[in-house]
Amino acid sequence: MSSQQSKPHFGRIALIGIGLIGSSLARVVKRDGLADHIAVSARTQKSLDTAMSLGIADSVTLDPAEAAKDADLVVICAPISAYEGIGQAISGALKPGAILSDVGSVKEAVIRDLGPHVPEGAHLVPAHPVAGTEHSGPEAGFPELFDGRWCVITPPTGTNEDAIEKVADLWRATGSMIEIMEARHHDQVMAVTSHLPHLIAYTIVGTATDLEKSLRNEVIKFSASGFRDFTRIAASDPTMWRDVFLNNREAVLEILQRFNEDLTALQRAIRWGEGDKLFDLFSRTREIRRGVIDAKQA
Repeated sequence: MSSQQSKPHFGRIALIGIGLIGSSLARVVKRDGLADHIAVSARTQKSLDTAMSLGIADSVTLDPAEAAKDADLVVICAPISAYEGIGQAISGALKPGAILSDVGSVKEAVIRDLGPHVPEGAHLVPAHPVAGTEHSGPEAGFPELFDGRWCVITPPTGTNEDAIEKVADLWRATGSMIEIMEARHHDQVMAVTSHLPHLIAYTIVGTATDLEKSLRNEVIKFSASGFRDFTRIAASDPTMWRDVFLNNREAVLEILQRFNEDLTALQRAIRWGEGDKLFDLFSRTREIRRGVIDAKQA
C-alpha cells in the first residue's frame, strides 16, 4: 500500500520531543494534513517556542501528560534514557485506543521501558525511521527526510493489528518503506549497519583530537581523503548515541568483538605483506557498496 492509496488521518497527534526526527515528522503531518491538531511537549521552553515559530505545533507544553491527553497517537521523539520517565508521566493520560509509538534506534529497550506503563486498551507500536543527518534540534528538520528510507516497526507479540497498520500508514505517508521486525533482530541488524559505524567514527575522530596540534591541523586540512566522512557521522547528537550504546549493549559488544577479530586478521595480512588477502577483502567489500546503491540507500 503506498502513501498515495492510503492517507492516514489522526484527530490529535502528540510529539514528545521535537528534535530532527520529531520536527521532520511534524512538517510532513502539517504539509499533508494528517492530523487536526499537533501537540508538542519538550524539555525546554526554547524548543517549544521554536516549534511554534516554525508553525509545526498547534499547542505546546512542558508537561508530556498534557500533550498526550486525548491524543490518538503519541510519538516519543526523545533520547532513550528519557523513555521510562516519559512513560510514567503519560501513562494516566493515554485514552482507551490510544497508540504509543516512538522513533528510537534501539527497540528492545523501548519495549522494556515503555511496556509496563501502557494502560490496558492502549497500544504500544515501537518504530524506527532509519533516516537522519548529523544535525539536531527542531530547526534541523525537513519533510523530505524520510523519502525512500526504511521505517522498521517492532510491535510486541499480540499487538493490535489495526494499531500497527495505522503507524505503518503514517510512515508510508512520509515516503518511507515499511518493514515489520522482531525487536531483538532489529537491534542486531542496527548494531552492524548503524551502531558499529558510529562507534568507529567516534573513535577515529577521537584519535585525531589527541594528536599533537601540528599534525591535527594537517588532518583537518586534508580531510577530504576520507576523514571528512567520519567527521560527519561523529558530529551526531551525543546524548542520543550515548543512549544507543548503553541500551543496545549486548548486540554492540557482540559485533564489536567480531570486528576486532577481523581487524586483527587485517593487521596480520598487512604485516606479512599478504596482498592477495587484502585484494580479496577489498573486492568483496566493493560488492556491498554496489548493493547499497542498487537498493537506493546511498
